[in-house]
Amino acid sequence: MLRMIIFHSMNDSTLPRLVAHSLQERLAAMPAVVVTGARQTGKSTLAREMAPVRRRFLSLDDLDIVDVARRDPDALLGGSQPVTLDEVQREPDLLRAVKRAIDRDRRAGRFLLTGSANLLLMRRVSESLAGRASYLTLWPMTRREQRGLGRCGLWEELLAAPDDEWLDLLSGTPSEPEEWRSLVRRGGFPTPAVHQTTDRERAIWFDGYARTYIERDLQALSSISALPDFRRLMQAAALRVGQILNQTQLGRDVALPQPTVHRYLNLLETSYMLVRLPAYAVNRSKRLIKSPKLYWADTGLALQLAHETEPRGAHLENLVLQDLLTWRDARLERASLLYWRTTVDEEIDFVIEAEDRLLPIEVKSTARPRLGDARHVRAFQAEYGEKARAGLLLHAGQMLEWLGPRVLAAPWWRVL
Repeated sequence: MLRMIIFHSMNDSTLPRLVAHSLQERLAAMPAVVVTGARQTGKSTLAREMAPVRRRFLSLDDLDIVDVARRDPDALLGGSQPVTLDEVQREPDLLRAVKRAIDRDRRAGRFLLTGSANLLLMRRVSESLAGRASYLTLWPMTRREQRGLGRCGLWEELLAAPDDEWLDLLSGTPSEPEEWRSLVRRGGFPTPAVHQTTDRERAIWFDGYARTYIERDLQALSSISALPDFRRLMQAAALRVGQILNQTQLGRDVALPQPTVHRYLNLLETSYMLVRLPAYAVNRSKRLIKSPKLYWADTGLALQLAHETEPRGAHLENLVLQDLLTWRDARLERASLLYWRTTVDEEIDFVIEAEDRLLPIEVKSTARPRLGDARHVRAFQAEYGEKARAGLLLHAGQMLEWLGPRVLAAPWWRVL
């Protein structure tokens, strides 16, 4: 039986993480597994829980370990005991030694690597660990992870069930109502989401997190000389949650040239702060918008960076996306997350593309959804015919019923 990996909370309860099962599967199959994600999502905790008695745990936050890694990396990794390397992005040249060790001994589970960078790290990893490693992302905690259920929303169940069984599926699955604005404010980082209880405490934590990211972690990725410019760009991006990205307009608003905006956004995405959601690009008869939409990996951080006190409907969309990202990246089978928008302003917030089918999802912060709220879902279904499944309209109320023959209105908390 697979051992459940846990996150320890301050009240001694245990909170399972969805990705743990997938991590164990991959460690049993590949010589190396790379787990990446933003700082403070729980990567180190997860790594330490992986059979701590039989794995060596080496953190590259420890300057003594960094010194040995630079002077004699082969000696550091030597021996038959499996090794966990935490925050490996701090010494990416160590990956060449990992490659050499794997080429000498390709036993499964030899190396577990964690890092707080995505594209920069993955490029260097892919150069040296191609065919030797599997990759996972640890996103901030989902609502159900925070509640101790160790899972994301019911996306897998919805995909597996026939469309006409969705209502029974959702009504028959236990789920407690929650005010979505409260979940937006606390976000999914374990400390503010689980350990802290007041908005004031969380504001202090998020402020410190942002300062540490800008003044320390960002400099490890790429030298930024004009930190005030970068702070201004972060705030402007946080104010654009759920909007289609226009880098030229964003540059004008923050008085930065477009190439600088492009570089800064790439750094935010590389370090798992920012999420650019791609557009669904298969065109039939309609002209589609193809620029990405802008979201954040954590709603609490986005709210703090934007200096907003009251969550907006776009933040509810962002909550749904956070849950979807966790589901997608813990899944072995390929699935794509996209949005759909035409030049005549027909728009679907999210489209799941999996098993060669399309599941459209519309998110509304209203507590009283109406048939008119589903018109873009029906337009999408008409455009893509049999490939499109029934649509979900997630809302902030209590109603669970079919708005039409192929659009199910459901409270967001019944799915997430």
